[in-house]
Amino acid sequence: MWEASIQSAAQPFEGVVARDADGRILFACGLGADARIKALAANKAWVDELRIRRIQPLILDKRRYSVLLAAAPDCELLLLSKAPGDAVMEFLGSVEFAFDILNHMLTDPFEALTVVDADARIVYISPIHEKFFGISHGEANGRPVRDVIENTRLDKVVMTGKAEIGSTQKMQGAQRIVSRVAIRRGDRVVGAMGRVMFKGPQQLDELSRRVNALESKVAFYQRETASLRRRSYGLDDLIGQSPAIRRLKADVIKVAPLELPVLIHGESGTGKELVAHSLHRLSLRRDARMVMVNSAALPAALVESELFGYEAGAFTGADRKGRKGKFEQASDSSIFLDEIGDMPVDLQVKLLRVLQDRVIEPIGSEKSIEVDFRLITATNRDLHQLVKEEKFRLDLFYRISAITIEVPPLRQRIEDIPLLIEHFLKEFAERHGRRPAGIDDEAVNYLMEQAWPGNVRQLNHEIERALVFTDDGRLTLNVFLEYSGLRADLSPAPMARPDPDEGGTLLLKDAVERMEVRMVQDALKRHNGNKKRVAEELGISRSYIYKLLGLQEA
Repeated sequence: MWEASIQSAAQPFEGVVARDADGRILFACGLGADARIKALAANKAWVDELRIRRIQPLILDKRRYSVLLAAAPDCELLLLSKAPGDAVMEFLGSVEFAFDILNHMLTDPFEALTVVDADARIVYISPIHEKFFGISHGEANGRPVRDVIENTRLDKVVMTGKAEIGSTQKMQGAQRIVSRVAIRRGDRVVGAMGRVMFKGPQQLDELSRRVNALESKVAFYQRETASLRRRSYGLDDLIGQSPAIRRLKADVIKVAPLELPVLIHGESGTGKELVAHSLHRLSLRRDARMVMVNSAALPAALVESELFGYEAGAFTGADRKGRKGKFEQASDSSIFLDEIGDMPVDLQVKLLRVLQDRVIEPIGSEKSIEVDFRLITATNRDLHQLVKEEKFRLDLFYRISAITIEVPPLRQRIEDIPLLIEHFLKEFAERHGRRPAGIDDEAVNYLMEQAWPGNVRQLNHEIERALVFTDDGRLTLNVFLEYSGLRADLSPAPMARPDPDEGGTLLLKDAVERMEVRMVQDALKRHNGNKKRVAEELGISRSYIYKLLGLQEA
């Protein structure tokens, strides 16, 4: 009876040997009946080493085996099995506590393990997992894994042979991060193994916080690196190669190193803020952050506190620690006052005093603070006219305009539009994680024929709007004609034309336009409305056809 019980337990193995505490062989079968194996089992020194290692590699007749020592009532069992792969044998042979490592991996309460066979049936599940699912030891063995573990994909991994690392799996209402790998024997998938990498959402949240912190640091260093790359010229964002833009860049390079105040003048949307940034990046103060102020947006009640700061408790609602004003923040750096032409006159007086004395006095403080800053201002207003209208102080005008830089409107550098379009397409793609869209030459030509009163900013908005409505990732003329506001917003308003039939005089320009419209209409009839063929026949662009038809409708 006793021998039969051991033989039954030894079925998965190549052989078994039972020995008592004195080293006497009580039973041997299979490979264990070999005299050499019995001699090893009776060898006290060899068995003592096996007790320490618990699992031992063995080579017999040029074949590799592993010997596992297990405790049994009143005896010890030596279980012999075929050796696994070379890496496992090397691990077993070189690591004295290899058995303890394997035992830890199988029973670790913080990293649960599930193993399934080629039919996705459970062959082993960690004690911690059994406890988690409320099943008794060994109860899940032989059952389909999907019947035991909710939302598992181990059956899919067995079927496809593809690993899934770092997946989220919800079990018993708890989110866990798991890895699932297929186990192969040669080219055949013999099973799969799933491990819980993190016990619960607390560990996941902590990892998320760490990753976010690292991403923030990486983003910061990327910005710093990009800033360092731009310092050689600082003009990367001033897109274009037209004579007008080349003159602008040359002016910026000359003026930036000087400590003189700079007034940037240009129409709305031309890029005055980009010029201000370029001036700062190329200046000796580039290592400090430039402080920006929208002069027109400063609320009257908070002007002094925003610009000059305040002490703790200076007024109701003030920060208990006080706050530095914009000029103090800009000390040893540059301050950019945008829309200075819209600054209220009473504030102009206070600004003039700071520019003259380079001293500020925070609200609630009896101390004056010296500030050292480089002043950069910008406006789209005609300051000369504002001075005549007494809306801008003449003495302040002279203070801020030691050097004036003119930013050209887009209509004066039409040849830069293709480069600007390319830049906006790439920028949009990077911002939204897409591949850069393409644009047809016909659409580019159409955009180059527009007036652009909103300048570069308006061009950017039109490109972005077209990208939203395009379906195939390519901007065509039809997209702009259908979805943009260019024809309605940008075309000059039609002037009233005298009617010769009512005794008026028709100008030559109007007569030419009428003739062109009639020719286009006649060609459209001949080609059944095909504008491409009309354009080819008349030697004009399709965008010009739309312009003529627009004039006709007007």
